[in-house]
Amino acid sequence: MLADQVDHVIGVDTHRDEHVLAVVAAPTGAVVAQRSVAATSRGYAQAFQFVAEHAPAARVWAVEGAGHYGAGLARHLGDRGEAVLEAARGSRGERRLQGKVDKLDAIRAARTVLSTETLALPREGQRREAPRLLMVARRSAVDVRREALVQLRSVIVTAPDELREELRGLPVGRLLERCSRFRRSTSRTPDAQATAIVLRTLARRVRAATEEAAELQTEIIAHVRALAPRLLDEPGVDPIVAAQVIVSWSHEGRVRSEAVARLAGVAPIPASSGLTTRYRLSRGGDRQLNRALHPVILHRCLHDPAARDYIARRVAEGKTRRDATRLLKHYLARHLYRVLNQEPTMT
Repeated sequence: MLADQVDHVIGVDTHRDEHVLAVVAAPTGAVVAQRSVAATSRGYAQAFQFVAEHAPAARVWAVEGAGHYGAGLARHLGDRGEAVLEAARGSRGERRLQGKVDKLDAIRAARTVLSTETLALPREGQRREAPRLLMVARRSAVDVRREALVQLRSVIVTAPDELREELRGLPVGRLLERCSRFRRSTSRTPDAQATAIVLRTLARRVRAATEEAAELQTEIIAHVRALAPRLLDEPGVDPIVAAQVIVSWSHEGRVRSEAVARLAGVAPIPASSGLTTRYRLSRGGDRQLNRALHPVILHRCLHDPAARDYIARRVAEGKTRRDATRLLKHYLARHLYRVLNQEPTMT
């Protein structure tokens, strides 16, 4: 247990402008000292000095939001050789019972790390940050494209008869091309004119978001090939899936063995009662990583004879197809973890 290895845990509740620190004694969980610092380089230095005074011996930092508001602090501490762990947010039920105050959140972050069995290091490294930022931007562009395309088709459904008959049934490419070339015309009624303008706006938005997503995907492919080219050799793993795996895994040592399955939300969760022994699907972990693994499993179930045989064997043993798929996803997460550990650029 962590309490046997360190004397103090420093819980940090992070925000955009301010971080709240709580120094907690590891053996007892008692609060030793608390302080707030600015989320700036000067504030990070003050936090480091404050902790050095109140926890001079063996210590570890439990930073909540180490990949977001706490990223700057985590980097500052890592550069000085401090041990930093990523603290999970407390459950809503716990916050509802105990209250929601920054000082309490900092204490909760420290005590959560003391009580948990799965310790996660925060994401780090600028080479991993680049794919993450590109993935965020691409996901936004894809969402914009999808939403605009849905709106465009919805407008066509209620468009005046002459526009609806002209556009209905066209494939996406021709539809976007036609709508983007609409111009003002005095021959149209006011309703038809407004509809044409809206269709032109939405079509151009879809095309712009499509080009943006394609450009970002090209950048993502370049980073994946530089960091983990072996991932692209895995059946069903495209550059977007590979990038998400890299971003979630981050670096060697962040997760170990079975912890990678918990990180991906595919570790079996015991749900036995009485004479019934069973496991259920995990609802925790990194949901983006879990989502990325799903199309890989679907691809392998369709095109990989070994995956199909595995599913059939598990079903014959009495498991449901859903449970068999979960087991296959569990295996996939651990397999991709081993592939990443073999990449010289990722170690």
